[in-house]
Amino acid sequence: MNDKELKTIIEDIQACPRECEWVEIKKDNWKPELIGEYVSALANGAAYMGQPKGYLVFGIEDSSHAIVGTKFSPKDEKVGNQEIENWIASLLNPRIDFCIQELEVSGKRIVLFIIDSAKDTPVKFKGNAYIRVGSYKKPLSEHPERERKIWQNARNSCFELGVVKGGLKDDEVLELIDYPNVFRLLQEPLPENKHAILQKLEEEKVVCKRPSCFDITNLGAILFAHDLRRFDPLSRKAVRVIFYRGDDRLHAMKERVEWKGYAIGFQSVVDHLSENLPVNEEIGRSQRKETPIYPPIAIREFVANALIHQDFSISGTSPMIEVFQSRLEITNPGKPLIDILRFIDHAPISRNEKLAFIMRRMNFCEERGSGVDRAISECELYQLPAPDFTNEEAYTRVSMFMPKAIRGMSKEDKIRACYQHCCLQYVSGKKMTNESLRVRLNITPSNYSTASRIISDTVGAGLIKLDDATRSRKYARYVPIWV
Repeated sequence: MNDKELKTIIEDIQACPRECEWVEIKKDNWKPELIGEYVSALANGAAYMGQPKGYLVFGIEDSSHAIVGTKFSPKDEKVGNQEIENWIASLLNPRIDFCIQELEVSGKRIVLFIIDSAKDTPVKFKGNAYIRVGSYKKPLSEHPERERKIWQNARNSCFELGVVKGGLKDDEVLELIDYPNVFRLLQEPLPENKHAILQKLEEEKVVCKRPSCFDITNLGAILFAHDLRRFDPLSRKAVRVIFYRGDDRLHAMKERVEWKGYAIGFQSVVDHLSENLPVNEEIGRSQRKETPIYPPIAIREFVANALIHQDFSISGTSPMIEVFQSRLEITNPGKPLIDILRFIDHAPISRNEKLAFIMRRMNFCEERGSGVDRAISECELYQLPAPDFTNEEAYTRVSMFMPKAIRGMSKEDKIRACYQHCCLQYVSGKKMTNESLRVRLNITPSNYSTASRIISDTVGAGLIKLDDATRSRKYARYVPIWV
């Protein structure tokens, strides 16, 4: 943090009518043991009150909140042969992030501890957890109702409402956030004054208002940033698009990173793909017509899903779209929260509900549970091989494939197509038959046995089953195994 941001925090603390669960003010009295207990108490107090940070400040008078300065110099304080910061950190469980900042305000020395809120469990110092109750530090064990709320808040905490950049003035917020496009995408008129604009941004959780400044949330930046590079923690979450020569990753022909927030840059990503993906040329009597090989609707849905359902807690990786000679892969960080075999018709369980909600409001994706269905249906309409969903511990990937004749498909390709077709038929109120599968895979009626063999293999794989109402093998109907 720079001096300006630190001074804004000090101004906010001075503006507080009194000490509270996440703020402790001291002139001096810097006993290491006491500071360690306060770090625990303020981390837990911030979690209890739903605040991202706790603050312990030296150099402010307790009753008047006037700047009086302090003689405390953390770098000169040692416990044994350890600096006080390292000593405290080693005795916290779980370890949390806290930093000590020193600055001058009105010519007087101020020391500020900035302490992360407790995340998954209350923070203990030397084996004991503390909590602020009003302006008093107490053992957390004496206040079980507060401990319960800390656990509850930890379960309900979300990435979207975390602060990515704080201590900003009005104009700084409006410089970093593409607010005209926020209103355009929400289909609302742009207010004529700054106050109304910021009020709406606060209402949409793009910013949080503090007494003398604003904080930009992760949600606000990841969706509406002019440039994600101006938000250090999120710069590695920008969407990457890479085109390769051939079907491996040895020779990248071109790469593009979309630095705008997801909502602002989404259409640009889709347009970039459309302009560079292969097309079919149909020559008619009077003109030539180009049609995309990959269905635009499917690409749009799969890209939106990758953005919405990624795991933001996985650092150093971002949503990625890779285009190869015979396939297109869309990858997002994080293992899916539902079985990949149930992507069709299963209401999605999103890690990022607020992000998903606003993306749906802005029409970037379908209503709950229908986006993947529609994308796969488009692949069927385009007579493409069935998309392949894969997941590992750290990522989820969907692969789309160039057109391929039935004789060029592997057994796995055919089984996957049969299963997805059966699911789509079921969610449409129909049942899969030999005939419907032949239409899906462009198999001629004379090759009835080919479709029968694919169905038999898919039954054998434990993915589909004979409908209970079926009475004739000739007119057999099939449903997904999970029905």
